[in-house]
Amino acid sequence: VRHHVVQGAIPERVVASAQALRDSGLVPQFIDAARTLQAEGAAAITTSCGFLVLLQQQLQSAVQVGLVTSSLVQLPALLASDPQVGVLAISAQRLGPEHLLAAGVPPDRIDDVLVQGVDPQGEFARAILGNDGSMDVERARCDVVAAACALRRRAPGLRMAVLECTNMPPHADAA
Repeated sequence: VRHHVVQGAIPERVVASAQALRDSGLVPQFIDAARTLQAEGAAAITTSCGFLVLLQQQLQSAVQVGLVTSSLVQLPALLASDPQVGVLAISAQRLGPEHLLAAGVPPDRIDDVLVQGVDPQGEFARAILGNDGSMDVERARCDVVAAACALRRRAPGLRMAVLECTNMPPHADAA
């Protein structure tokens, strides 16, 4: 496993719209990072923020190894077998149709993706979006569980949900 940190890729600049991400000046740095990892022998590359789905095509075309920017790229396959799919996101306000389209969701299926964010004032969002070096893990876990419960209330028949944020899986088994 190799790691490469893109300097300046703080949540404030990445958890954003396509235009804001382009305006951030980070796109060439992500391309350079992918090429560096490939040159170091990486057989596959992934990123750690679901919002980077906006760069999926650009980054994949920059390297010859498999590259997955986001768990959101699973949505088209999931929608092929289910009428609706949920997404738990760090920010429902910032995760929009442009992200879903970049993930490959057909335009006529956008409304079949139910996006539920964590509480924007909660510990999970505060710590991650604030790029804080510490987090109250129990409070953050409660935020993720509350978002999952809210999604379940919105769509009781929902069978699948994708965790947009790579910081959510440690809380997946919480009740």
